[in-house]
Amino acid sequence: MSDLVEPASTTAGDGDCLLDVRDLRVSFATSEGEVRAVDGIDLRLHRGQVLAVVGESGSGKSVTALSILRLIRERNVRTSGQILYQGRDLLPLPEAELRHLRGAEIAMIFQDPLTSLNPLQRVGTQIAEMLQLHRNLDRDQALRKAVTLLEEVGIPRAQERIRSYPHEFSGGMRQRAMIAMAMACNPNILIADEPTTALDVTIQAQVLHLIKREKETRGASIILITHDLGIVADIADWVAVMYAGKIIEYAVRDDLFSDPQHPYTWGLLGSVPRVDRPRTRRLKPIEGTPPSPADFPQGCRFRPRCAHAFERCVDLPDLRSRIENPSHTDACWLPPVEKRLRRPAVIGSGEAA
Repeated sequence: MSDLVEPASTTAGDGDCLLDVRDLRVSFATSEGEVRAVDGIDLRLHRGQVLAVVGESGSGKSVTALSILRLIRERNVRTSGQILYQGRDLLPLPEAELRHLRGAEIAMIFQDPLTSLNPLQRVGTQIAEMLQLHRNLDRDQALRKAVTLLEEVGIPRAQERIRSYPHEFSGGMRQRAMIAMAMACNPNILIADEPTTALDVTIQAQVLHLIKREKETRGASIILITHDLGIVADIADWVAVMYAGKIIEYAVRDDLFSDPQHPYTWGLLGSVPRVDRPRTRRLKPIEGTPPSPADFPQGCRFRPRCAHAFERCVDLPDLRSRIENPSHTDACWLPPVEKRLRRPAVIGSGEAA
């Protein structure tokens, strides 16, 4: 008897499920053919939790994040599936209705605040505009609130800095200003797309502290897009591992770190430095490169890079779970007993820190 089961179907009726993404597909028509950046993924975000979406560059993480807010507007894009926010599908909504949701109920911290902030407007004015639009404050009230928000995210001399332009802020200050803008209207969902990229370690810690504080003090639900498993171990409740436009493993954070099931996840974990490993142990990179989204391989998309591939991997696997842990799903044809035998011993040796 098999110890694998099909995962339970998702339903939007769960009282604590705030966002339910179903079979999301995003493709781009190009001169070289269709590029399938996101190819049929399911995600669920519960109230007050952090869902981390991890994977290498080009796996579809940022396209997924932008698609939730329908911020990909190129004429050659095609999007299908459902994005259910509190049971309401966002994909068919008119743009005017979406504008009322963006910022007020679902907000985003972008990867590069220098290009996301308007270089021709003062930082305080940009935050105040959000408050004027969604909270009906007059200009003076909105600017006073902008000062308070900048103080809350640790901007020194906030009363003066609201008159600064984005280029007059350091990288860390710009990212904190983006967080202040994103949280100005107390949104239900905060999407953070690589929020610590290009920041030094000290500033990274400050930015992560601010994001965690929004979850703990305001009850915000967070989608964290990242390739940094150290951040995931620190902040996430659930983790979705993406590869080549697909989710190939989905689990509670501690389950993913202590009992990873997919060979790609083994590779990600094996390439991260850990304090509980011998200093002389070399990190092992994942061999090869991710496939082009215009030309995915047949079957399992990790197959050309996988040392454990076998005959059945020419068929594309679906996410499945084991009887003993139905909430932990993975898309790999290896039987559970084979995974236990083949998984590197150093991986899965403990829970997330």
